[in-house]
Amino acid sequence: MRTTVTLDDDVAAAIDAMRRADGVGVSEAVNRLVRQTLATPFRRTPYRHQSARVGLRVDVANVGEILELLDER
Repeated sequence: MRTTVTLDDDVAAAIDAMRRADGVGVSEAVNRLVRQTLATPFRRTPYRHQSARVGLRVDVANVGEILELLDER
C-alpha cells in the first residue's frame, strides 16, 4: 500500500537512525518500527478516582443549589 504521511521530527529522526544503522530504506524502517509497536502489549494504567473534602455539605438532588454554592467560592 502506498500512502503519504507527515512525520514529527522525533519520529523522522528515529527512522533515519534505523536506516543508517541497518542499511534499509524508509519504508522498511517505518514497517519495522510499526511492527515493534504493534508487538508490544498495550498496558493501560487502571483509573483510580481520588476525591478531596471541600468543606461543603449539600443535597446532591438539587444541582442548581450545588452550582450556586460552587460559584460563591
